[in-house]
Amino acid sequence: MNCIIIDDESTARTIISQLCSKVNSLNLVEEFPNAIQAIKFLNQNEVDLIFLDIHMPDFTGFDFIQTLKNPPKIILTTSDPKFAIEAFEYDCIVDYLVKPIVIERFKKAIQKAENSTVLSKLKGIDDKVELTSGNDLYVNIDRRLIKIDIPSIYLVEAKGDYINIKTEEKNYTVHSTLKKIEEKLPDDLFLKVHRSFIINIKKIIDIEDNSVLIKRDVIPVSRSNRPELMKRLNLL
Repeated sequence: MNCIIIDDESTARTIISQLCSKVNSLNLVEEFPNAIQAIKFLNQNEVDLIFLDIHMPDFTGFDFIQTLKNPPKIILTTSDPKFAIEAFEYDCIVDYLVKPIVIERFKKAIQKAENSTVLSKLKGIDDKVELTSGNDLYVNIDRRLIKIDIPSIYLVEAKGDYINIKTEEKNYTVHSTLKKIEEKLPDDLFLKVHRSFIINIKKIIDIEDNSVLIKRDVIPVSRSNRPELMKRLNLL
């Protein structure tokens, strides 16, 4: 990844530059002591990642981000931890590093940036969509890619702008839609039985009237989906 550093402190720029040299995937293109110079550079050049200080004279890191139409991935580097919550209101910010920065924490931030970049390239502008590979489902939670074993999923429930994925081990809340995850799940295992529920038909314990029991969850089955459910079952 091509990257730049924006920090008004020369010592800080030197330290981050040294950290970059220890990560093979990083190519440090340029360093800037202020945001104005960086903006001029970015008007003519593209980068994949920016290491950005928050507190700079006349132009804060957040001011700088707001000038960018299509900002690249950004890792904030600062001595002030109190802006972390505000920072993650920006989709482009992938991590928040508090100085002094140690190499282990630095590498973890780079991994987050790389994962976020891969996800964006694969699924365009929607970086919340699930990705599948074989029997695995990858979901983006708190800017991390979490792998879920598909057969372990027994229920997916829609809740507003989110879906709740329930597995044998734990539950995951993901910013996505039931339609998107339905497209990723194998038809031989999963069936949408209601506008708000997708079930793993192999996990059904009991069926009664217009509902199914899966684990401890009683799931409604809509009238229109019931024939398909009965068709899928191995009835005696």
